[in-house]
Amino acid sequence: MQNTGLEACGFALDDGAAFSGCTGVAALLYVEKDFFTDARMSRISQIVYNTASAESRAEHDQELALRGRMTNMKRIMLHSPAVHRIYAEWFTLQELLRPTIPDRAFLLFSLALSEASKSDVPATFMRRALIELGLQPETIVLDADEAVLVDFAKAIVADSNAIPETIWEHLAARYDEPALVNLVAFAGIMIATTVFTNVVEVDLDPELEPYKKPAPA
Repeated sequence: MQNTGLEACGFALDDGAAFSGCTGVAALLYVEKDFFTDARMSRISQIVYNTASAESRAEHDQELALRGRMTNMKRIMLHSPAVHRIYAEWFTLQELLRPTIPDRAFLLFSLALSEASKSDVPATFMRRALIELGLQPETIVLDADEAVLVDFAKAIVADSNAIPETIWEHLAARYDEPALVNLVAFAGIMIATTVFTNVVEVDLDPELEPYKKPAPA
């Protein structure tokens, strides 16, 4: 899978660089074993690699091999590898949508869903991805398609039984039905991610601190 920085949409962000001379997977495993052994800030603890189940360790290793990175949310989800796999379908839908929705629009849609859900962790992931694309979330001027996607995201979170017809008509004119199915399904997974991080009170990954939304003046 192409790595464009979008792995920052909730499932694949850096733990950091090297520790004690090790790099890559070895460095990340070092972080897991020595820095997170007793950490429990959120309502559910992160797994401890060397005491986790064999299934959880295998899922962890597969994720690192696939994406090369790990997050606080994923370490919590790895208590149930099946849950981790279900939420990771985020990436499958991202790839299916990529031919019809540009990366910038995709991130703006994801950010709108996260902010409307009042979910700081995924919202900050999306902010970082946008900033790393050279964009400032507070000053982006939306094009017509992006504006409809952002309005759609807000409408879904506000009341999924009351999507304005004007929004749906624009979407139906712009995207074919397979794309619409993928878009709505993606919104569902994105919102599920916000529910998980909010309920569990997942801690913000330290490297995301510089990308938090500025406080109102």
